[in-house]
Amino acid sequence: MAESENIVVEAAERIFADLADSQEIIRTGNEGWKAPLWSALTDAGLTLAWVPDEQGGSGAGLADGFGVLNAAGRYALAVPLAETMLAGWLLAQGSISSPEGAMTVAPASPRDTITLNADGTLSGRARGVPFAKDAKHLAVIAMGAKGVSIALVDAGACRIDAGLSLAGEENNTVTFTNAKPLELKPAPKGFTHDSLLLMGCVIRSLQIAGALETILDITVRYSNERIAFEKPISKFQAVQHNLARLASETAAALAAATSAADAISNAASFDDAVMLEAISAKIRCCEAAERATGIAHQVHGAIGFTSEHILHRLTLRALAWRDDFGNESHWAVELGKMVCARGADELWPLVASR
Repeated sequence: MAESENIVVEAAERIFADLADSQEIIRTGNEGWKAPLWSALTDAGLTLAWVPDEQGGSGAGLADGFGVLNAAGRYALAVPLAETMLAGWLLAQGSISSPEGAMTVAPASPRDTITLNADGTLSGRARGVPFAKDAKHLAVIAMGAKGVSIALVDAGACRIDAGLSLAGEENNTVTFTNAKPLELKPAPKGFTHDSLLLMGCVIRSLQIAGALETILDITVRYSNERIAFEKPISKFQAVQHNLARLASETAAALAAATSAADAISNAASFDDAVMLEAISAKIRCCEAAERATGIAHQVHGAIGFTSEHILHRLTLRALAWRDDFGNESHWAVELGKMVCARGADELWPLVASR
C-alpha cells in the first residue's frame, strides 16, 4: 500500500508536522515540545501500535508501524517512539500486556546477555540501551537454564548509568542485580536475542533512510538558494556530482530498508531470508549515513554545523543510529558466517530469491 494511502502513517505525519518540526524545536530552545508530542502519539495509539488489542495496544500491522518509523526518521524524532513500539512488540511475543508510558528494550547490543536466575530474578549488564533513563519500563529478553524468556521490568528496579549518544540523547548502561520482573513468560519457539536485534536493525535502517530523505531535500533546496559567483551553487558541476551521489545513497538506503521491512512483515519466522534482508539493510544504511551526511555538510558549508540550522539534528541522529542493535562491522561478520555455513552453492539461490 502506498504511504499516502496509509491512514496510520498519515496520522503520524500530521502529528510530527504539527509538534516535531525541527526548526520550531530549535527556535524554542527547550524541551517543552516533548510532552505534547508524546501525549499526541499516545492518544493516537502509535506508541503501542504493535501491541494486540487484547493486550492494551492498537493492533496495527508491522507494515504500518514500519511506515510510521520511517516518517519519524524524516523528522529526526528525539523521543522514544521506536523504542516503545519495539518494547511493546517484544512483550507481545510473550503474551505480556504493555504498560502505559515510555519503554525501551534490553539488551540492545549483541555483546550483552541478561541472565534469568533460578529464583526468577534477572542479572547482567546491558550497554547502549537507548532512552533507558526516560523509560518507565523495560522489555527484556533473558537467557535461563530452560531457554529464552521475555520479561517486563520496572525501570526503578535497575541501576541506570548516565550516557549519551552522538546525537546527545540518552544512551545508557542498565545493570540488573537480582532484579525481580513484574511479569515473566517463555519466548516463542525459535525466538532468540538475535530476533530482537534484527527487528531493531530494520527499525534503525528505516529511521536512517527517512533522515537521509530529509537531508537530501534540504540540501538540494539550499544548493538552489545559495548564490556564489552570481549563480546558484547547484549549477556547478562538482556540486551537481555530489548531489547525485547524495541522491543515490538515499535511494539505496530506502530500497534496502523498505525491502527488509517488507520481508519481516510477510515472514512467519526470522529465517535466513529475513536475516539476509535485515543485516543487508543495516549494513547498507549505515554506509549510506556515513557518505550522505558528509556530502550534505560539504554542500552546506559552515552553516550546516551551526546550532540554528536543522541539518545537524538529522545528520547526528543518522550517524548515532548506526551503532544501535549492532553496528555494520558486527553484522558484516555475521552475514559472512551465515553465507559460509550455507555453503557456496546456496549463496546465489538465496540472493536471487529476494
